[in-house]
Amino acid sequence: MRYERLVVPGRFQPPHMGHLHSIKFALEHAREVIVVIGSAQESFTLRNPLTAGERMLLLKKLILGEMRESLERLYLVPVMDIQMHKVWVQYLKMLLPPFDGVVSGNELVLMLFEDMGLAAIRPPMYEPHKCNGTVIRNLIAEGREWQDCVPASIRGELERMGFAERVRRLVRAR
Repeated sequence: MRYERLVVPGRFQPPHMGHLHSIKFALEHAREVIVVIGSAQESFTLRNPLTAGERMLLLKKLILGEMRESLERLYLVPVMDIQMHKVWVQYLKMLLPPFDGVVSGNELVLMLFEDMGLAAIRPPMYEPHKCNGTVIRNLIAEGREWQDCVPASIRGELERMGFAERVRRLVRAR
């Protein structure tokens, strides 16, 4: 089925290969894709080290580097948390252009969209136990290699932002 518009939510802390694959998957199934940058109010914590602005910049560079031809089909929208699962999809409806459903590997997100009668699509997952934000941040904290899970198009920008050093400092600050 071809949708008009699908949502791809994430915290993107940092954007990684799994995110790239989910966005590409959504683009194959919809005319337009809304990339929701969640927890926009959070930054400089171990769970959310990057600011919403930094994540927007990284996602734009990722799109330009990996799928430039799709730029006009994508929206990047930072969204603050509301801490109320039952009304979260309604909250998104208030903030975003109209959408038909979601592409997510998160079971809760899929349930919330289904509960609202919207499409809830699970994409094929890209090495979920290896390439996810928590694993990447833990690898950095342990001084291990993590760059392979991050698209090459944004590695330089993450380095310029001092992402790895920020994570290490946040670990020390605990």
